[in-house]
Parts: sequence; structure tokens; C-alpha cells
Amino acid sequence: MRAILDHCTGGRRRSLPAGTDFIEEGGKTGHLFVLLEGKVEVVKGDSLVAVIDEPGAVFGEMSVLLDRAHSAKVRTASDCVLYEFDDAASFLRQQPAVALLIAQLLAQRLHVATTYLADLMHQYADHGTHLAMVGEVLQSMINLPPMQVAPGSDRQSDPRI
Repeated sequence: MRAILDHCTGGRRRSLPAGTDFIEEGGKTGHLFVLLEGKVEVVKGDSLVAVIDEPGAVFGEMSVLLDRAHSAKVRTASDCVLYEFDDAASFLRQQPAVALLIAQLLAQRLHVATTYLADLMHQYADHGTHLAMVGEVLQSMINLPPMQVAPGSDRQSDPRI
């Protein structure tokens, strides 16, 4: 994701010490962060989901694109330097190359997740355990209707999720 760094004009450069939470799970900021230096941790609930140290890594994109609360906490695991975009939706409209790079990143994540779920479905299809329901999970992911994303809207969440 280093390619994003070429497009980060207009972002505020921030230096954060280790142990700083800069995205709170359940909060909603409208901000987008791009890692320049350091290492961050992504935490969902009490579980450490990922440790990321790749310059150009993006944080807050799902919340901005879906106009929803942040799905995880993100904190610095070392001293870090990040770009912060306060009005991420406007930044993405003005920088379609960044929006495309983020779309590619999200598509890659979805590909990995669906490949993993399909593998689980294949492995446990005839076991009669709770893992056999993976097929239902995949089907519900595939059949989600497109959402109208409008920043600041009061949309109701999809009751099927």
C-alpha cells in the first residue's frame, strides 16, 4: 500500500507515542489515517486482530466508506508517524486514485475471507458441527443488497447482519 503515500497531500502529519489509541471501537470520527512510520495494533473486543508496520497502511476506511462506527480499536504499538485526514470522505472524492487503491485493498481482504470460508465449508460440510453453517454465512455475504452510502445519513442497519 506504499502507493497511497504518493497521494497523501493535505493530510495532517501526526507523531504519536507508543500506546496511543487513535481509533476507538464503536466511535465514529470520519477520519482516515495512513501509516508513515512505526507499528500499530488492531484490536476487536479483547482480541488482537493484527499488528501492522507497513508504510501506507490505511486505518478508518471501513467506517468512512460505510458511514458506520469503527469496527475495531487501533493503537500505536511503537512511536508512530501518521497522516490524518479529518474529512476523509472529501479527501477520497478529491483523490480517486486513493479511493481505487483502498477499493483494491478491500477487495483483496474480501477475497481472502471468502476463500477461507469456502475452504472451511468444504472441510466441514458433512460434519454436522457449527462449522457446517459456513455455507449459510457465505450465501448471506454474497446476497447482501448494495447499500446507499451517504455521509451523515440516518440509515438503519441491515437486520440480516
